Amino acid sequence: MVKTIYLLLGAIPVIAAILLSVPLLTKNEIPISAANSYDKIEIEYTKHQLKKISFGVAERIGSQKTEILLIKNDGEVKYSVTEQGYPKPDIRSKIDEVTLNKLKAMIKETGFISIPSESFVVFDNASEYQKSNVKVTLNGRVNQIHWPEQNVTSNFIPPIITMVESELDQIISKISE
Repeated sequence: MVKTIYLLLGAIPVIAAILLSVPLLTKNEIPISAANSYDKIEIEYTKHQLKKISFGVAERIGSQKTEILLIKNDGEVKYSVTEQGYPKPDIRSKIDEVTLNKLKAMIKETGFISIPSESFVVFDNASEYQKSNVKVTLNGRVNQIHWPEQNVTSNFIPPIITMVESELDQIISKISE
């Protein structure tokens, strides 16, 4: 009888821990509460559509299209596109505070700012691919990461990089409509 009481008393903290941890583990979003109003952030996201151009013996990689998205701390956005060497007019917009806080929280909470800026080697036979770059300045700390598409490199691109990339691509698609 006494052993069952001890067993039940010991099970109570285990059950409470399970009840608290299950929602945290199953939730796939990053809490926006990680961002606070004192955080200063600036994000510069660049996408290059690259193509290998052959001149007989020599080859070079040229950009067919370059997109640059600049997000300031106040939510001001500047989007620039250059196609075939010709710039298009800039689009200026503003993102809402929820989206900005989501980006801040994603970068702050996941350790994105601490990812080493290692280079990803591109296969020699890749002739057309996309290469991206993001430069994040968070509270004076700067990190810049360059990466190609996953199908043109043998290196593993961390999921947090692709998460940030997809969030920034969504912002581009919203403001370019």
